[in-house]
Amino acid sequence: MALKIQIYSFLVSFFYGIFFYFMLEINSRFIYSSNKAIKIISSFLFILFNALLYFIILLKVNNGYIHIYFFLCILVGYIMCKVVVKKVCNRR
Repeated sequence: MALKIQIYSFLVSFFYGIFFYFMLEINSRFIYSSNKAIKIISSFLFILFNALLYFIILLKVNNGYIHIYFFLCILVGYIMCKVVVKKVCNRR
């Protein structure tokens, strides 16, 4: 894989981690509801939607090559967004 494509893949994975954080915050009221059927269905659909979306994006960016460090970039983006949002919300 060319270096330019790898850099694009890293950036897409990082920003997808940020996107995943906000999607999880939006969907958290369904995932943590008291009804067990709603929990199972919403969790399944949430994971299915996000996995398919990420793979479709990777298909467009780098012909669908998946490497472990792309998942690490998602994790870094998620953690960075969580830390930043926590610090911003605690200042108020």
